[in-house]
Amino acid sequence: MEFLGTTQTASYCSPKKSYALSELPPATITQESYQPYHLPGYRQPNSWKPNVCYKVSANQSCPAEGTRGRSPLRPPTILPALRTALFSRYSHHDWDQSNMAQLRGAETCRQWANRMTADSMRLMQDKGQLTEQMQDGTCRNLCQRLSDIGFWKSELTYELDRLLNESHALSTVKKRLVCAADELENPLQVALECLYHREKRIGVDLVHDIVEKNLIQEVDLLKCCQDQIKKLVERCDAQLRDNRDAQHALEKDLADKNSAQFIEEKCFNLRNTSDAITFFHGVEKVDDAVSVPETLAKFSDDNIKHSQNMRANSIRLREEAERLLEASSDQIWKQYTNTNLAFSSRISEVTDVKNKLQLQLAKTLQQIFQTENTIMLLERAIMAKECPLKVAQTRLHHRTRRPNVELCRDIPHCKLVNETFTIDDTLKTLKMRLCEAQDTLHLLVLTKTRLEHDVSVKANSLFLDKEKCMAMRKTFPSTPRLVGYT
Repeated sequence: MEFLGTTQTASYCSPKKSYALSELPPATITQESYQPYHLPGYRQPNSWKPNVCYKVSANQSCPAEGTRGRSPLRPPTILPALRTALFSRYSHHDWDQSNMAQLRGAETCRQWANRMTADSMRLMQDKGQLTEQMQDGTCRNLCQRLSDIGFWKSELTYELDRLLNESHALSTVKKRLVCAADELENPLQVALECLYHREKRIGVDLVHDIVEKNLIQEVDLLKCCQDQIKKLVERCDAQLRDNRDAQHALEKDLADKNSAQFIEEKCFNLRNTSDAITFFHGVEKVDDAVSVPETLAKFSDDNIKHSQNMRANSIRLREEAERLLEASSDQIWKQYTNTNLAFSSRISEVTDVKNKLQLQLAKTLQQIFQTENTIMLLERAIMAKECPLKVAQTRLHHRTRRPNVELCRDIPHCKLVNETFTIDDTLKTLKMRLCEAQDTLHLLVLTKTRLEHDVSVKANSLFLDKEKCMAMRKTFPSTPRLVGYT
């Protein structure tokens, strides 16, 4: 290494002086006078900092030829090439330290590189095994998912077939109900005509006899049966709509299962050597899932349970329709026979019924009067409790203005709070009782209205002539036609 520059103690850096050999200054470089030169950008490490104090031997011997022809008092001239050897910038110890540091650094880097290489190989092996394990696990999960989809498809298909059969059976029962309702129209018109003929009687014949009662019962029964059948037909329509909704849900779920099975099979058949694989960057960050395995299974299970519930409702509805048709047929025939036999019954029995209705109406009116008085007393009692409540609340309000520590939760405060809650509870109880009394009054008024209507109907409907009515009642639908068979 070639050192650039010179020290400040060089002989050619200062004016020439005459010194005797015995008066030469000591050739010593101190730390203050030593200023090494470095290239731009060079930074000397602290660990390699050379010693700046070097001692040069004071016993410099001048060569014999140096004195030839020259003054014996002038020191010999030293060339710059030799000055680098005489005035070294580093010591041998610094040189050893630098070499040792380089060797240690190289050894450390080599060891670190070896460890990194071993760790990298182990990491690649571990990650490769992890990737294979995860891919195998994904394949197993896809296989399990396909198995689950197959199971739910079989369940949905089985339930869909049963639901379609049940809907067809319910449609057949609905047609029978419609036919039965149409068959009841003729007997109903006959019974109504009988009532219209008996309206023409006058005088003593305008009485409520057992014949008229049976005719009304027959009309009511026919209307009730017809209304029940029509309501049942409406329920069948609603049930068929529900069945179709459940069918649509099953078919939609089944179609989704088919699509999912196709996609899952496609994903299951993909391998690392497949042609249809490519990069989809960021797809793992997109979460468009709308369900989890629990909710997915619950969705299909709910669809099946909903379909089962609809089938159960449909079965109960069909059974109810069968029972209604049979019961209606039996009741209509029984009432038809009773009405025909009631024409010879006494008139006094219907008169007794009318008197009982009138008596019940009078009792209802009396009870309405008593209920109105009770309502008036309850309203007065509620108004009487408002002032004590105002007093208690006003006292509590004024006591909240007590200053500082005087704002104490003392016994009067507790008593006032208890009094307020008690009066408030009393008012709530009285108001609830008032509402109950008003509801009772409303119910009594409705009962009175019904009784008055029944009395008026009984008084104006007993007029049918026996001969005309019996002549009209010679024909009646057969039992198979009443139950809906044509």
